Amino acid sequence: MAFVDEEVTPSFPSGLTIQDGRGQWRDQNGTIERERSYELILLYPVSEAREHDPQIERIRDAYERRYAQESVARADDATRVDF
Repeated sequence: MAFVDEEVTPSFPSGLTIQDGRGQWRDQNGTIERERSYELILLYPVSEAREHDPQIERIRDAYERRYAQESVARADDATRVDF
């Protein structure tokens, strides 16, 4: 949660969701790796996508560096949400 507090919340103070998971992937040496994983869900208006894109990329880069990850996945999807 320290990473979320330091790297994510400043760019997305209105809220976010984190889900725990278990992940696996093939690393650059061909070895199947398994570890605990997290899914970060950020919801914002489509009109703010251009503004948030660089913020999301900075978060991904920071996570890769801090936790020595080969990559951090990103999936973008338009969704209708109401609160």
